[in-house]
Amino acid sequence: MQGTTRSLLHIVARALGAVCAALLIAGGAFAQQPIKIGMSMPQTGSLGAGGKAELVALRMWVDDVNAKGGLLGRKVELIAYDDQTNPALTPGIYTKLLDVDKVDLLFAPYGTVPTAPIMPLVKQRGLLLMGNFSFQVNHTVKHDMWFNNLPAPDAESWFAGFFEQGQKVGAKSIAFLAADQEFAQNLANGAKELAKKAGMQTVYSQNYPPATTDFSSLIRAIRAAKPDMVFVCSYPNDSVAIVRAMNEIGVGDGVKLFGGGMVGLQFTPIMESLGSMLNGIVNYNSYVPGVKYPGIDEFLVRYQKKAAEEKVDPLGFYLPPFGYAMGQMLEQAVNGTKSIDQKKLAEYLHTHTMQTIVGPISYNKDGEWAQPRMLMIQFRGIADKNLDQWRQPGKQVVLYPPAYKTGDAVMPFDKARGK
Repeated sequence: MQGTTRSLLHIVARALGAVCAALLIAGGAFAQQPIKIGMSMPQTGSLGAGGKAELVALRMWVDDVNAKGGLLGRKVELIAYDDQTNPALTPGIYTKLLDVDKVDLLFAPYGTVPTAPIMPLVKQRGLLLMGNFSFQVNHTVKHDMWFNNLPAPDAESWFAGFFEQGQKVGAKSIAFLAADQEFAQNLANGAKELAKKAGMQTVYSQNYPPATTDFSSLIRAIRAAKPDMVFVCSYPNDSVAIVRAMNEIGVGDGVKLFGGGMVGLQFTPIMESLGSMLNGIVNYNSYVPGVKYPGIDEFLVRYQKKAAEEKVDPLGFYLPPFGYAMGQMLEQAVNGTKSIDQKKLAEYLHTHTMQTIVGPISYNKDGEWAQPRMLMIQFRGIADKNLDQWRQPGKQVVLYPPAYKTGDAVMPFDKARGK
């Protein structure tokens, strides 16, 4: 009897040992589950060229983090879906990321239009969202866990440099041309307020449908209005068509400044395609050669090697450094809090300055950069079909802000174009 009891106890002990071992293995496996970061990214559609380039940079950050052992001892996994630059798709994509893919953290898609529809979702669920070059998408939602990675929180910090140039030469009148969609309208409305503050008369103002491809009649109307300045808010495909129409028709010899808020003129394939047609245009940008930030040169060397392999934007000046910086900020918050608790991460981001390859970044209470530094540049001396010229300082002369200024604007516009 005693032998039987001992045998039973031995069997039970072995069984318990096996269960404990299984639990330990399962616990260890769980601890090693990757930290999943989810996002949509436009890889097709009008923002696709920029989105694909930024995705290369984000994956570089993931590789770099994992090479250091990951976050909190866990590998990082990036899950990205193509939103096709279609705002109707992003709510469904982010719902899938959260409910099916079970991601731990979120990056926003690139751009205002795809991001705006997901803001109510992330606020309702109390989620941290790292913004990605969006403009005023939190203006009405007022989500306190939103952190936008954009060097300008409002139209004034975005376009102060444009209007400053016009005032230097006594510009009194202005024409506005803007796409009829949220991003362009928000920017254009802010620019109109700046024009009003500067005492400028609006002599022409026209919104156009986003699907517009022929801008010849609009350029002729601007020319007939005889403005001193022409302010344009456009998306990449529109920007290309507007520049081509402007070069073909002209805007009149009285125009001192042309440009402002044209998305796409920062993308290398578009710059290379337009070439000398860009000369004289004054437009916003986030980074151009000659601006010094710690680590950015080394990053660009690495990015450009990857870009050649992936066949995306070969230089990557506009979005890729900021995509990498978005990852750096999240990394610093996770390491600083030793947690992926979203409220703790939000508190950290609100109270610390992050060191990134695009300089130090700190946030105000609205989740926007506390210290804006959007660049206003002028294209100068651009030749046709010459990729290497874009690697050089001086082809995009920084006019504003003063801390990064590399030259003065050439005006009027025809003179800057070499005509």
